[in-house]
Amino acid sequence: MTRRHDTRGMQYLHLAIVSVMIPVMARRTRTFSDQIRRAVDQSGMSRYRICKLLGVSEANMSRFMAGGWLGQDYLNALAKLLGLEVKITKHVKKGATRKGR
Repeated sequence: MTRRHDTRGMQYLHLAIVSVMIPVMARRTRTFSDQIRRAVDQSGMSRYRICKLLGVSEANMSRFMAGGWLGQDYLNALAKLLGLEVKITKHVKKGATRKGR
């Protein structure tokens, strides 16, 4: 809201400052399945073609891509088809200490 008034021959413009709080959602850790979904989307292959090559129904693939699960055999075949491999990395939580050494 703005308003103008004259004080001693000078005009001032008053602006009402509005403070808006926007909730920020915590960033969810990407799961292994999320990473595979992303690889499917970035593969350049249609989901239809992937389904035909893997022998999985389009309904199952659609459920998987929407956050559902896909059987281990299909996940293995999908990883092979897309040329994916697992890279083992060690994540250390903040404040974690190593015990036993």
